[in-house]
Amino acid sequence: YLKSQQKGCEEVGIEFQLEQMAKETTEQELIRFIEEKNKDERISGIILQMPLPPQINAERVQAVIDPAKDVEGVNPENMGMLVYGKPKLAPCTALSVMELIKSTGTSIKGLQVTVVGHSSIVGKPLALLLLSSPFESATTTVCHIATRDLASHTRKADILIVAVGKAGLIKGEMIKEDAIVIDVGVNQVEGKIVGDVVFEEAKEKASLITPVPGGVGPVTTAMLLRNTIQAWKIGLGILVGSEQSKLTSL
Repeated sequence: YLKSQQKGCEEVGIEFQLEQMAKETTEQELIRFIEEKNKDERISGIILQMPLPPQINAERVQAVIDPAKDVEGVNPENMGMLVYGKPKLAPCTALSVMELIKSTGTSIKGLQVTVVGHSSIVGKPLALLLLSSPFESATTTVCHIATRDLASHTRKADILIVAVGKAGLIKGEMIKEDAIVIDVGVNQVEGKIVGDVVFEEAKEKASLITPVPGGVGPVTTAMLLRNTIQAWKIGLGILVGSEQSKLTSL
């Protein structure tokens, strides 16, 4: 993901800087470092790479990132704007899923969309994006580790989105005929990168399906670049309402 970020920035003309700190860095030291970047007018966007050392609480640090420079869309203020359906900068992976749905030409209005996984950076914000329009929203179900009879929910889905991080979780028999399947999971199994969906089985049932790797990942990088441009516009005070609404009209 880091390499693709750098390559993407180079391709579109965004200056990319990788700041590496010692693993012994304290939480307060990292916070002070980010606060300095918040004040630097030359910087339009800040992203905190994961994972972090155990002595650092990621959520506390993410909350320090200036919401106007939070190109990953994880600051509490940006997350909160999702609830109102007026996000300025939303989580990149959730945006990438919406963009993939849009690319199929399928309207989500009234469709049964099932999201498997309720993480703060994918499942929850994605559910809010799917519900962002009062008249064009999907009928959205969010499943998670405590869900009983997962297959009963996935088999009803016109669009099935899986973002858990468990290889082989969704088998072909759990997918509705002609459903759209978007696999966000990334897992390493016997030296290979695979998703949460058993691809060979699922492709026999699905009308469209994203591969892993090469599916959601590249689009997520593109959404990060788009967020960076949005952040630059916010910094210049030229982000107009119609551009903000694009995030919720996918």
